[in-house]
Amino acid sequence: MTYDVAMRHQQALDPSSLITVGTTLHAIGAAIKDCRNAGKDAETDPAVILLVRHLHAVCEDRPSSLELRRTCMDQIAEIRRTPVLRNLAYRGVSYDETAKRLFHSEGRSAMRRLADALGLSDGSYDIRSNKGGPAVSGEITLHGEEAWVQLSLGGSGQGREVLYRRVRGRDDHCGDRNHWASVNDLMAPDRFATRLVRDLRLTSPVEQPMRLFA
Repeated sequence: MTYDVAMRHQQALDPSSLITVGTTLHAIGAAIKDCRNAGKDAETDPAVILLVRHLHAVCEDRPSSLELRRTCMDQIAEIRRTPVLRNLAYRGVSYDETAKRLFHSEGRSAMRRLADALGLSDGSYDIRSNKGGPAVSGEITLHGEEAWVQLSLGGSGQGREVLYRRVRGRDDHCGDRNHWASVNDLMAPDRFATRLVRDLRLTSPVEQPMRLFA
């Protein structure tokens, strides 16, 4: 069953209440949905086209395209200087499934880099990811023959996002006493690996070629 409503046409004829990018985009999205419900082509619907043109008018007083492009490039550079895992750790991921999924993906990557810095060979360690419920970050765990390292948020406070301890094999889930580190430590895997070797008295890692991390 299809149906049509007049709302999008009324807004298109008098868009005076649509004064921000957000409200105008919302109106455009609602108009396109109305077209779909009515079996109309949004590409030719007069109300949709007028609302899109109004969006251009809303943006007329914004900086020039050249200035906006430069700002975008500056922000890309800033994002690359600040790893996303660090940002997620500071803002939290509770009740945000998209952020939580990214946190676990980036956390597993960080653990793989740490395993590489420790000189762990393939098959000598596990990386596990447990997302838990919506109110928590869950945890990402690197479990080797001698070291157990876990990343999680919120449980022990800022600056103590990483828990690590010495274990006796991958069947040992208790290990020796706990040590704590920050997510910033995890983001410097070579330096953190040296700290793990010292604190946990691990077998020194095999010398690895220099690595470049994005």
